Amino acid sequence: MPASRIYLDHAATTAMTPAARAAVAEGMVIWANPSSPHGEGRAARAALEGARAAIAAAYGWSHETLFTSGASEALAIPLTRAVVDRIAVTAVEHDAVLRAAPAAHVLPVGDDGVLDSAALAAWLAAAPGRPLVAIQWCNSETGVRQPVAAIAEQVHAAGGLLLLDAAQMPAGHDAAAVAAADFVALSAHKRGGPPGIGALLVRDLATLSPTGGQERGYRPGTENLPAALGYAAALAEAEDIARLASLRAHLDDAIRRSGGEPVATAAPRHPAIGAYRMPGTAATVQLIRLDMAGFAVSAGSACASGSMKPSHVLAALGWAEEAWREVLRVSFGRTTSLAEVDAFIAAWRAVARATGRFAA
Repeated sequence: MPASRIYLDHAATTAMTPAARAAVAEGMVIWANPSSPHGEGRAARAALEGARAAIAAAYGWSHETLFTSGASEALAIPLTRAVVDRIAVTAVEHDAVLRAAPAAHVLPVGDDGVLDSAALAAWLAAAPGRPLVAIQWCNSETGVRQPVAAIAEQVHAAGGLLLLDAAQMPAGHDAAAVAAADFVALSAHKRGGPPGIGALLVRDLATLSPTGGQERGYRPGTENLPAALGYAAALAEAEDIARLASLRAHLDDAIRRSGGEPVATAAPRHPAIGAYRMPGTAATVQLIRLDMAGFAVSAGSACASGSMKPSHVLAALGWAEEAWREVLRVSFGRTTSLAEVDAFIAAWRAVARATGRFAA
């Protein structure tokens, strides 16, 4: 294995920032239980609430913020406990959404990956009662972004609630989308914070059924103070979105000129996530060859790529199995450099030449 590797799978998880690591270490010193009434507990509580306020402010949120174990739990809470009568999800939602709401109505997307607004309107009008619609800010496999404000307008006009999966959203990048939602699921380890913590932004706690325990009575369990501090510290350092978008555009162009196919380029996409098809070469072959060459990329989301199971996302976009089995995901983070992207381009072309399916 090469001594120096290049990591291009930041959508799966990204390295903790130095500030986040230092904040976690500080939290280990403030070790008291934030729910204890004594002085040590009160000090821990004050630190926890400071982190809560900082995370909310980073996303421009002025309502309730509940800590969770990550985005999967943050999604599951409203999907299983929102005070609603029916639920719909898009066909390209993360597996965590599909697992939490297996009986939900599935809304189709177009071949660009964007929700079919006519199908949403028809479902909203089809039955009485309060609906809940779950959408993602951006798809973790293709990077396709949904028109959140327009979708929220439709949902709210029908008296419904909107759950936004914003695990891949850089803090402060799309305040309008966050402001349009009733629930927003967040993840720390996607943004340079520690794993094992996330948050659920809630506009009105009355729209959720409580369970008792901590987090205003909406989530039991001792609060993870060190992780909360690390999460807040990570968000305090802004991500350079323009730089990341430039890197992805550079990669898009190189893959296209080399005979590959960037996925869903007709839709707005995440500045740091791209999916690419190498025609004639299975993703499994690409992954093995690139890994041996020192590159960490993935096929689909991290939750699915380990098993290489079919991509329900690309299938929903109308891709045939032969085509979606040839797609890799490449994603950038704070530390990704142009030199690393150029090195990947050279490696991608080498794999294409070695498989002999087309000249690159």
